[in-house]
Amino acid sequence: MSTPAGLCAQIVAPYPPAGGISIASQSGNFVSSFLNWSTVTGVGVARAVSAGNAASLGVADYLEYYADDASSRVGLAYVEGITDGRAFADRVRAVTARMPVVLVKGGSTDGGAHAAASHTGALAANDKVFDGVCRQIGATRASTVEEAFEAAATFVTQPLPAGPNVVVMTTAGGWGVIAADAITRDRHLVLMPLPPDLVEIIDAFLPPRWSRANPVDLAGGETRDTIPDVLARLASHRDVHSILYLGLGIQANQARLMRAGQFFPDHGIGRVVDYHERQDARFAQAAHDVSAATGKPILTATELAVADPTNAGPRTVRATGRVCYGSADRAVTALGHLYRYSEYLRRRGLA
Repeated sequence: MSTPAGLCAQIVAPYPPAGGISIASQSGNFVSSFLNWSTVTGVGVARAVSAGNAASLGVADYLEYYADDASSRVGLAYVEGITDGRAFADRVRAVTARMPVVLVKGGSTDGGAHAAASHTGALAANDKVFDGVCRQIGATRASTVEEAFEAAATFVTQPLPAGPNVVVMTTAGGWGVIAADAITRDRHLVLMPLPPDLVEIIDAFLPPRWSRANPVDLAGGETRDTIPDVLARLASHRDVHSILYLGLGIQANQARLMRAGQFFPDHGIGRVVDYHERQDARFAQAAHDVSAATGKPILTATELAVADPTNAGPRTVRATGRVCYGSADRAVTALGHLYRYSEYLRRRGLA
């Protein structure tokens, strides 16, 4: 499959939007799975090839090709077995010096290894060894197909963070707590304490009851411009490297409830509904624009990305070309992958 060439010769796959993800897989159906994820998220694909049992060309061959391909910005691969581990590692290491590579491996358990042997004849590698090799060569290893696609989509749509410090901005306290747990569990990300000068800046935009801590709980004190204003101040601070924004879509979800009521659109309710939907669209656009202006990743997460993809918030995130993650945990997982690859490049003088 090649969107630059307008070609789709995989009979079970949808034709995805064009973009920068290029796929190599030892399973044709996983090519289809990745293309389905591309279609639903709007994050596009450049090329996709099923290598099958790799009798002639293997996953590493296609990844090397993608590294030389102007349309490809990240490699995404499903592998089951590796016949020459050192050669595979050396070749993928050369690719990760030039572009991110996300790997999801089948046959990582005894049960999966037996299934892989009957599927492609693959001899499964020791999983702990494979995991360690991925870290050494700068490849991002994902546990699931969903995680793999979201990692690749994050690489292709977000800037790399300059450091580990994450600030969570949330419109509800509970979501912030869960996000703080996820960041703290990550091996490398840091839930940074808010420095006094940043607290003073944010004080000007929030009511006195706000958390004055990370997560930044807006305390229900949002006015028309609070979210764009606070996002911009957080991202502009020198110590903040990444932001996780939780709560997008709440106003548009309220608008959906009002639309279903018996009094809509009379009694001014139509105007209220329009305002709420415009607000969430503005907030999603602001997350993209502030990220682009500051060069810092800003990831948005809400279950409405899955529960109601037509909600103005998630819909606008997709329109900006980025991923709206279905939960804070998924966003933190993607951000962790983004940071570790950024650090890999810096340690090797490649950033």
